[in-house]
Amino acid sequence: MADQWQEAFDHAVAVARKAGKVVRDALQNEVKVMHKSSSVDLVTKTDQKVEKLIIASVKEKFPTHSFIGEESVAEGHKCELTDNPTWIIDPIDGTTNFVHGFPFIAVSIGFAVKKELEFGVVYSCVEDKMYTGQRGKGAYCDGVQLNVSALKEINHSIILSELGSNRDTIVVNKIFSTMQKILCIPVHGIRGCGTAATNMCMVASGAAEAFFEIGIHCWDIAAGAAIVREAGGVVFDVDGGPFDLMSRRMVCANNKIIADRIIKEIDVFHVERDDAKK
Repeated sequence: MADQWQEAFDHAVAVARKAGKVVRDALQNEVKVMHKSSSVDLVTKTDQKVEKLIIASVKEKFPTHSFIGEESVAEGHKCELTDNPTWIIDPIDGTTNFVHGFPFIAVSIGFAVKKELEFGVVYSCVEDKMYTGQRGKGAYCDGVQLNVSALKEINHSIILSELGSNRDTIVVNKIFSTMQKILCIPVHGIRGCGTAATNMCMVASGAAEAFFEIGIHCWDIAAGAAIVREAGGVVFDVDGGPFDLMSRRMVCANNKIIADRIIKEIDVFHVERDDAKK
């Protein structure tokens, strides 16, 4: 990572920790839920409050930078990745977990310049763990360097995925078909934390060998992708091609051997890109 972005990285870590405290405090109070696209696609006042906190803090420090925020996009702001330094923000990754008090909730902040990820910061709020990855400088959790698992045998692996919020029968059938095929390779198990950012940090830390999902958004995975890469892992599209932050489809793994084996089993379904014109 260019040293010129060190100040931005330091600010991201500080504001993520501040945002995480807001999330933890909110967990002690009544959680007011509003629905987005469906009864399983949730948003809370805390999501909106945390995103505004992060963006206001960054705008004050870096007034020329751009933003892609989950709640901003939900309110109608364009989801566009340009060459300008861009903060990609998920104020609460794992909103459903947050609503239910399920203890995997993350603040996720990715930072891209010229459409390339420069760093990622994921703060696991309840665990009080700070995961970071800076381009060319490695990945860390609370100052301890992260390294992906060395396993190359998928039948010894733990694979992570999520069911998503789409309840269309055809989509759900494809998701379960993929999981069944991967489970029966066989693998040791399939898990999911309920937050893409945390799942990716599990891959980066070596606790799992891979994570895949179709239907996620750029703000879910930008920070995690930077962290996985800096921990020695790989990130691909679900068809095996290059990772596309806006495609809403991704496989990350400890190595290409594991990634390729998973890609072979995925029943792909269509999702609209994040940057699709409205």
